[in-house]
Amino acid sequence: MATTMYFQETVRDQGGETSMEIELGRSSFYPEDSIYLTVDGKLVIMDHATAEKFVTAVVEVGHYHGFVD
Repeated sequence: MATTMYFQETVRDQGGETSMEIELGRSSFYPEDSIYLTVDGKLVIMDHATAEKFVTAVVEVGHYHGFVD
């Protein structure tokens, strides 16, 4: 499986109570190249339709907060 990792962090809650290990990238494990997401060691490789929805949602949140032009 070919992967390219774009994000890997321990993400902590602003209140400092909880955290998650998150990794995000691309995967060619299946015939359709797509996005993989690992949270606390649990891996999913999204189908194309789900990956599109995920990216759209993340970009919309980024726009809302001014992180994306």
